[in-house]
Amino acid sequence: MNMPSQRTQGYPVLIIGAGRGGVALLEMFLEESLVRVIAMADTDADAPGLQLAKQKGIPTFTNAVMALQACKDHPDCIVYNLSHDDTIAAEANKVFGDKRVASGLEVQLFWQMVTNLKQTKGDLEKSQNQLQSIISNVMDGIITINVSGEIQGFNPAAEQIFGYSQHEAIGKNLNLLMLEPERCAHDGYINRYLQTGKVHILGVRGREVIAVRKNGEAFPMEMSVSEMVLGGHRYFIGIVRDITERKLAEQKIAHLAHYDYLTDLPNRALFLDVLNHSIALAKRNQHQAAVMFLDLDGFKKINDTLGHDAGDLLLKGVSLRIRETIRESDTVSRVGGDEFLLVLDNVESDEYAARLANKIIAALAEPFSINGHRCHVGGSIGVSIFPDDAENPETLIKQADEAMYLAKKSGKNTSKFYRDVE
Repeated sequence: MNMPSQRTQGYPVLIIGAGRGGVALLEMFLEESLVRVIAMADTDADAPGLQLAKQKGIPTFTNAVMALQACKDHPDCIVYNLSHDDTIAAEANKVFGDKRVASGLEVQLFWQMVTNLKQTKGDLEKSQNQLQSIISNVMDGIITINVSGEIQGFNPAAEQIFGYSQHEAIGKNLNLLMLEPERCAHDGYINRYLQTGKVHILGVRGREVIAVRKNGEAFPMEMSVSEMVLGGHRYFIGIVRDITERKLAEQKIAHLAHYDYLTDLPNRALFLDVLNHSIALAKRNQHQAAVMFLDLDGFKKINDTLGHDAGDLLLKGVSLRIRETIRESDTVSRVGGDEFLLVLDNVESDEYAARLANKIIAALAEPFSINGHRCHVGGSIGVSIFPDDAENPETLIKQADEAMYLAKKSGKNTSKFYRDVE
């Protein structure tokens, strides 16, 4: 086969022997820009190296001498003899003068080195692919920045979290993802660390910050930052996680811990906190405060007749009417079943508390429409006054409870003060 008489880019190489070693050598040279395989020869026309060479457009020969003759226009050609034919060196000498041919043990050693390099390269590529796969598929965002604060790495999870594509984020300053005052302070943190070694966030795991998405939406984020030196250059790696759902769940749990699940009114625990605050405020301002204990009249009959779902709807309706009747500064809580506690701040007189109790009873007297049924309930209310009756929160509640039972004994749908019990 004739070779084209043109200058070859890179060092010209002729490979003789297209078996396993020849394939490995050819594959390595195909990936190296400094080398150009100009021909390959093997006595076996079906040798795998010849098939690969043909696929790559490299001239092939089944006669080594013909291959050497075809390469004579490349006097600087390097000949690798992977065959067992010891006469190749002599034939090469006829074509290229005293040019030495790599062959025998030298080629075997070279072939082994090439094989080991290919194995090492394959292992490295496998590890890199695995690492890249992990980075690409991990649920947390991974962001790499340099000492100038510029984003160098931005994985798919980070794209999803922030709304920026990798192309949009790479090269931008990390403060793009921050809100003030962190945005202005960010570069200062890095410079201070580089100059003094003082750490602000480096090495802190799970630090919670407020970040911002591309659309301007602020959201809670958990962040851990570490340092890495690669190729003599220093980088900072941030692992970030959108914790919006977790924060909402925490808020919901905290809310459920202090509010009634059905009516969304404060529960007994929160009511006691409010009552303590009201008492402290009344002491400081030398005002009165009132505690009311309300128990519904006729609720059990509706609950037993129409079912618990209807009873739940009725309790929600009762809660709404009470809230609409009292002042914003007053607090009503559901403490269980059909019982409610109220605290009234800055009560001017007992008469004011009595008027409000009557307004609540009147509001509850209006019929409720529950699943197409007209339902009627009433309310019996007991009232205790701070500081006249007691100064202790638990005692005030107990006194209001006793007054409520007196109201029930007095015919229901009425209110009584604790002083009426004595």
